[in-house]
Amino acid sequence: MPSPIAALDPRRGRPRKFEAPSKAITLTLPTSVIGALGSIDPDLSRAVVSLVQSVLPREPHAPAELATFGRSALIIVRPSPAFEERTGVKLIPLASGGALISFGDAVNVARLELSIRDALEDAALTDEDRSTFSAVADILKSSRRSRNVTLCQRNVIVIESTGQPRRRSRDARRGFTPRLGSSVT
Repeated sequence: MPSPIAALDPRRGRPRKFEAPSKAITLTLPTSVIGALGSIDPDLSRAVVSLVQSVLPREPHAPAELATFGRSALIIVRPSPAFEERTGVKLIPLASGGALISFGDAVNVARLELSIRDALEDAALTDEDRSTFSAVADILKSSRRSRNVTLCQRNVIVIESTGQPRRRSRDARRGFTPRLGSSVT
């Protein structure tokens, strides 16, 4: 079985456009269709793939997978309350149905991996959650052992609702919006 991080191994030639096996083809399309596709994505092949994926039934997500872009990748997991509870991370839902792992101040990659290993030893873990925990553990382990990649922890911005509407300031009611770097008192 290939390493889950094999897609990040350096390779020669043009970077892959799609994760799945691909084939170059030539199409003749009306200019109006080309314009419409260009409004979806400037890369016409990505526009076609986007349209086709929107009408195909969704395949169930893998328990955990890498979403690669260039020389970087993110771990996307199947949403799981148990994963959040047992590891201390926050899962950010994505439109695709997967979730992005975000870290609070108390969690780092090493602590995440240890929490996952501990959870995998618990017999009460459901089979579905076990597959997610195991898949993330495999990705982290193969990344940590690889000579070709580095595990980096990054921050993401998460905007959470407090559940109560905020009162708008007098300046906001007048249409004033502070610029980045300016202070409002």
